[in-house]
Amino acid sequence: MKRTSPGQTSHLLLHVILIAFTLFAIYPILWVLTLAFSGGQSLVIADLPPHPGFFDHLRTVMPWPTTVSLKNFTDVLVEEPFGRWLLNSAIVAGATTLLGVFLACTAAYAFSRFRFPGRRTGMMMFLVSQMFPGTLMMVPLFIIIVKWLHLGNTYTGLVLVYAVTAIPFCVWMLKGYFDTIPIEIEESAVMDGASTAMIFFRIILPLAKPAVAVTALFSFMTGWNEFILASIFMEAETAYTAPVGLRFFVGGFSSQWGYFAAGSIIVSIPVVALFYYLQKYLIAGLTAGGVKG
Repeated sequence: MKRTSPGQTSHLLLHVILIAFTLFAIYPILWVLTLAFSGGQSLVIADLPPHPGFFDHLRTVMPWPTTVSLKNFTDVLVEEPFGRWLLNSAIVAGATTLLGVFLACTAAYAFSRFRFPGRRTGMMMFLVSQMFPGTLMMVPLFIIIVKWLHLGNTYTGLVLVYAVTAIPFCVWMLKGYFDTIPIEIEESAVMDGASTAMIFFRIILPLAKPAVAVTALFSFMTGWNEFILASIFMEAETAYTAPVGLRFFVGGFSSQWGYFAAGSIIVSIPVVALFYYLQKYLIAGLTAGGVKG
């Protein structure tokens, strides 16, 4: 009879623990999927019989719909404000991504390659700004955007806030990646007559695609998923973004959990699609330093 080694026992225990934590993590997601595809609005998926047993009670907590329906999705998409909210989110997130990536790439390249007074202080200021909670910045941002710049209830104000919020993290990440690119490549390009702009756009950015992809994903997620600032700066219902609009499905007088779950899944699809599209660049960035020439 073959005896199980201590190493195999520890690996088996580790896999059991990982499976348990995985199930614990995906359990809320399964509830969202169940509510979205149930076709109803109640949190109770299964009705109890007159004399319920253990398995009857178990069915009420297991995230699995008794009937599968797309009614919640069709009702949410037909609802006119929700389509407008999705469009608003797409505009804000797209503009935030373009502006955030451009500013972060140029700033990170300057901090990585150029030596100027205040360079270290500027990087430390970026780092210090990340230590404060986002809620602490709401009042100053509201004063600047609404009172001083008069950009309240506009896409421009929201894009500026999101881009500025994402820049410190993106600059630190890109600066570290630019530091790994050998400067000899740029020196060779300079000897061939290339300008600084040509070196940046045609040499550095193509080599830094993995870092740029992460920056773009982070900037897009900042503009697409953010709720608190959007609910403060946007006053008109037609100007709401999708996360702000979702709160109207669950309120003090009505709780449309099915619509809320279906809308949450629809809102998450663009982020998942963008992640899978950029996945090859993310993997390339992780494996780039694993091969020696």
